[in-house]
Amino acid sequence: MEEFHKVRRLPPYVFEQVNRLKASARAAGADIIDLGMGNPDLPTPQSIVDKLCEVVRDPRTHRYSSSKGIPGLRRAQAGYYARRFGVKLNPETEVVATLGSKEGFANMAQAITAPGDVILCPNPTYPIHAFGFLMAGGVIRSLSVEPDDSFFPPLERAVKHSIPKPLALVINYPSNPTAHVATLDFYKEVIAFARKHEIIVLSDLAYSEIYFDGAPPPSVLQVPGAKDVAVEFTSMSKTFSMPGWRMGFAVGNERLISALARVKSYLDYGAFTPIQVAATHALNGDGKDIEEVRSIYHKRRDVMVESFGKAGWDVTPPAATMFAWAKIPEPFQALGSLEFSKLLVEKADVAVAPGIGFGEHGDQHVRIALVENEHRIRQAARNLKRFFASADVATDNIVALNAHR
Repeated sequence: MEEFHKVRRLPPYVFEQVNRLKASARAAGADIIDLGMGNPDLPTPQSIVDKLCEVVRDPRTHRYSSSKGIPGLRRAQAGYYARRFGVKLNPETEVVATLGSKEGFANMAQAITAPGDVILCPNPTYPIHAFGFLMAGGVIRSLSVEPDDSFFPPLERAVKHSIPKPLALVINYPSNPTAHVATLDFYKEVIAFARKHEIIVLSDLAYSEIYFDGAPPPSVLQVPGAKDVAVEFTSMSKTFSMPGWRMGFAVGNERLISALARVKSYLDYGAFTPIQVAATHALNGDGKDIEEVRSIYHKRRDVMVESFGKAGWDVTPPAATMFAWAKIPEPFQALGSLEFSKLLVEKADVAVAPGIGFGEHGDQHVRIALVENEHRIRQAARNLKRFFASADVATDNIVALNAHR
């Protein structure tokens, strides 16, 4: 049967090909070290779990909640922004709770996009940044992901040559998958450009607390006047190791937040109330849980860079996020990221995410997620070293990637 219109507009989900091969290898008994999906393996801090258990015992919390988020949770998020970024938010009009930043982005796209609207989006980037707008009927125009002077000339050309004029600009720093980090000066230029051309800015700040070697990443809302045009999305998934809890936020421009809240009011009743209360507890904490998570990822990053380098794969140390954006080793570059990723599962028992899944400009890279402990990361490096030592440099002779050993 013919695919439905919106499904037909979506590109193939290339990660599924690696996932199928990974599942097949495991079914055959292989011990796959999974550095592919960005699914945090760390447990949620015990105090947050305890708060959930305490609240869930009250049957009054079992009823429908609020899709906008309970007032205490929105106040806690506003308090976090005030402490962390020096940004003042009105929790009644400038904060809405989301079921993770992914849901927030997708529903914002539904709220603001008319068929044919042009969205400026980095390439490579996290898939929902583009797919959310594609499903809403929008058109994607790709931009460079590097937050430097090279970002703005293509942006100028996109505004000059796009018909209709672009509706929104998506930015994502620290970036998933590239781990690029933006400066406040860069954000100042972005906001000045957006205000000049009356373009909405949608900032994904999901990795604000996972940073390693420098100052904490800034928020675009720190720029004076940013709330005139910008909304920012954050998530508790990585910061507090709460991925399955599905809790995030959109904050910023009152008109855009109102539009998102209205769409959500038709689509969901919000997260389970005990989850919202536990999330409030987390945000009002002393920050020690965040520091511990950051320290663990920092150690894993250093182990990965060192051990992979000794195995023959030089990986640039990411300054932030729980990912490394690794260029495919030279002998395997002709394969492209999807086939190289399949090859690693088949020959090295290591899974990574193919860069092409984040956009066609990512095809010379793979994303490595720091979601295994240090021992497993070193084991992955040993597997890679054995594979690199035995691999036929004539990679065009490699066949039968899905054959079982």
